[in-house]
Amino acid sequence: MQTVRIYSDGACSGNPGPGGWGAILQCDDPAREKEISGGEPHTTNNRMELLAVINAVELLKVKCRIDIFTDSQYVCEAFRKKWLANWQKNNWRTAAKTPVKNQDLWERLLAALAGHETAWHWIKGHNEHPENERADRLAVRARERLKSN
Repeated sequence: MQTVRIYSDGACSGNPGPGGWGAILQCDDPAREKEISGGEPHTTNNRMELLAVINAVELLKVKCRIDIFTDSQYVCEAFRKKWLANWQKNNWRTAAKTPVKNQDLWERLLAALAGHETAWHWIKGHNEHPENERADRLAVRARERLKSN
C-alpha cells in the first residue's frame, strides 16, 4: 500500500467571511507532488480546514496509507480523541446535546477516507514547518482571490 502525506490548511477573513483552503499531497516520488486550493465566499475557518483535507483525500485513486498533517486541532482531535465516533453514536449530537457543526463535511470526509489507513498529525501553525507554511500560503491566496472579486 502506497503512503501519501497530506499537509492541509484553511484561512478565513472574518469568521464567517471569505475563506480559502490549501493542501499538498506527497508520496515517495517527489515528481508526484501536487498542490491544490480553493475557497468559498462566505464560510468559516473550520469548514476551510475540513475542505482542505477532503479535497486532498478525494484525489486519491487507490487505497493508501495516509499521513494527514494539519494545524487544526478541530479536525485532528475529532479523530484522535474519538469525538467523531461519539458524534455519530449520538446521532450527530455533541456531549452538550447540540447538533454537530459541519456535519455535511464530516460525512463527506468519512466517505472519502473509507478504505484508507489514516494517521493524524497535529502541527503547530505558523511555526516554520515548510509544508504547513506552503499549505497556508495556498489557502491565503485562494481566500484573497475571492476577496478581490
